[in-house]
Amino acid sequence: MAENKDQRHELTELIDAVEESYEFMLAYAAQGCQGDEEGGTRESIRTYLEKADAALERLGAAAAAAFRARGTIASSVSRTFLDVFDQDARNAQAVIRLALAQPSISSQLIDNLNSSIHVRTLLTDLFLIDETLTVSARPQ
Repeated sequence: MAENKDQRHELTELIDAVEESYEFMLAYAAQGCQGDEEGGTRESIRTYLEKADAALERLGAAAAAAFRARGTIASSVSRTFLDVFDQDARNAQAVIRLALAQPSISSQLIDNLNSSIHVRTLLTDLFLIDETLTVSARPQ
């Protein structure tokens, strides 16, 4: 039982890191900065993008472990979804890494990143995973 909680806790922390980064990205996009050096925020957009990148590196494996610990991985539907989710996380990570590779990160770049279908798909996947694991944990 403790392993189930540990698996879910790790996944929750990774999801929280991605969601927190996305919330910061929304605020940054609204600032109208030409580059990240003028953002005026205490923490840099790069810090949040790096946090999201690190979380995305482990997200697919953590989701699979949480499903496995919950006992829902046995279903071919769960396995198929987790394969898609892992690919969606990698796609979002690719666009985040593209932004990180830029010498200067403007609000417009982040606004476009926020609008990226890859980021939006990942966020929807995160909601599905959270709800699926919550529902499967409820007593029948």
